[in-house]
Amino acid sequence: MKFLLALFSLTLVLTGNGFAQKLNPGPVITYRNPVIAGDFADPSVIRVGDTYYAAGTSSEWGPAYPIYSSKNLVDWEYVGPVFAAFPEWTMGSFWAPELFFRNGTFYVYYTARRKSDKQSFIGVASTKDLKKGFKDHGIIIEWTKEAIDAYVAEDNGKLFITWKAYGLDKDKGIEILGAELSQDGLKVIGKEFSLIKAEATGWESGGAEGQAIFKRGSYWYMLYSGNACCGDQCDYQVGFARAEKLQGPWTKYAENPVLFGDQTWKCPGHGTVVVTPDNRYFYLHHAYNGVDFTFTGRQGVLSELIWDESSKWPAFRYGKTTPAQAESPKGPGMFINPSLLINYDLDTIQAPWVYDVSFPKPVFVVKNGSLQIENNNNISTGNFLGLTIKKGSYTFTAEVIAKNEQKQSIIVYGDANNAVGYGIRKNNIDLWQVKDGVYEVVKTQEIPENYKNINLKVRSRYGRFYEFSWDVKGQKIDSLTNSVKVEASWLPRWDRAPRIGINVSGDKPGTSEIRAVQMKYDL
Repeated sequence: MKFLLALFSLTLVLTGNGFAQKLNPGPVITYRNPVIAGDFADPSVIRVGDTYYAAGTSSEWGPAYPIYSSKNLVDWEYVGPVFAAFPEWTMGSFWAPELFFRNGTFYVYYTARRKSDKQSFIGVASTKDLKKGFKDHGIIIEWTKEAIDAYVAEDNGKLFITWKAYGLDKDKGIEILGAELSQDGLKVIGKEFSLIKAEATGWESGGAEGQAIFKRGSYWYMLYSGNACCGDQCDYQVGFARAEKLQGPWTKYAENPVLFGDQTWKCPGHGTVVVTPDNRYFYLHHAYNGVDFTFTGRQGVLSELIWDESSKWPAFRYGKTTPAQAESPKGPGMFINPSLLINYDLDTIQAPWVYDVSFPKPVFVVKNGSLQIENNNNISTGNFLGLTIKKGSYTFTAEVIAKNEQKQSIIVYGDANNAVGYGIRKNNIDLWQVKDGVYEVVKTQEIPENYKNINLKVRSRYGRFYEFSWDVKGQKIDSLTNSVKVEASWLPRWDRAPRIGINVSGDKPGTSEIRAVQMKYDL
């Protein structure tokens, strides 16, 4: 959620160190990070005319790679996925989609895990219309045991692709490589060359990746990330490098790292630089919120670059940490409420459901005033439909019609082997969990058989502490006897945050009957 405020400030030109910064007397319109809330790692951003487009990692969630659009880099609207159906060669690990636009065509260079050997390589897809999704053209970079994090740049009419060579081969270190592309952007035609190698010690000891490359004046510049990207032990940071030619040699900035975490935004890195029409440079990257941390994932945040015209090196305008609040790229924005309410008897709203790619895409339909999810397996976490969590403190509710053969649950879902659910079947409501693949019913409560329209509810605090409860539509229920609290610190997965949602399970085929869903965030 973003608050845009008018503040009175005076930004001085820093003549002492040579950094150029315009004067801004009077009111300044600001934004607050994140600009794209929720799990949106490795963001790529481009500007086409007056519109910005961003895509991010979806990891093990489908559909693959969410796309957003914006007019000001602050207010973003969901466009749809890059792939509604997965490319045939892929099986998961949908990481780091890199957008590129040329001659009326959008390209995406993306990382995914190959079915045949479960190794990650880089594919390419294209489209003329983002809303219609992308056509896949298959693998473009198959480099030894693994290649990730593509980035494409144009130099004097030639296209070049760069990528992280993972260093999983014996005696090979981690480095960022490049090669020339064909003019249609769909195949490599040049021999690979090295841009930078990760240092064996210090902040780069965990590798170098997530490169963003652009030209300004006589130099090519690179922002790249190092150390551990993900999880509660992360220490991700960002460095600069530059070169007079794209092929190098590249010189790393002597004062790296230039961006690192603090208590407000942790482990920043892996993003893209975009230039506004008035020539301001912004880095859209990810970072963990200091409060919700791994429970909401790596969120899309915006940091501005300024330039030292004497040394020709950039710096981050607000210091070496991600700003909580900063000057807006373009005028006042608007408040976007991330909450959601759908009454299936009245509304035609389509929820932005996601699902676990390790299972077939759930089959569901809105029919007869309810969301009907098919139960075609007896897996407690199967057929899960989820929502990306934008903020860790929220209330999620599903109104269901109790059934004899099907258990309908609301779930906080890390993956198929790690989830907490609260479900009803016949006249029993169960709090259950799957932890490290072991299923357990934590608590069971019997309710009167005449109770049919049941509201299943979970109240989350910071994405970690949950209170599950139920009530009956149109009736007053004693809240002291119908709620249970649980902590589930083990739900976040290494590279992704949990989702909140619904599913149906049972011994026999059938469907859910969900009359309404509501996601309400604490403001």
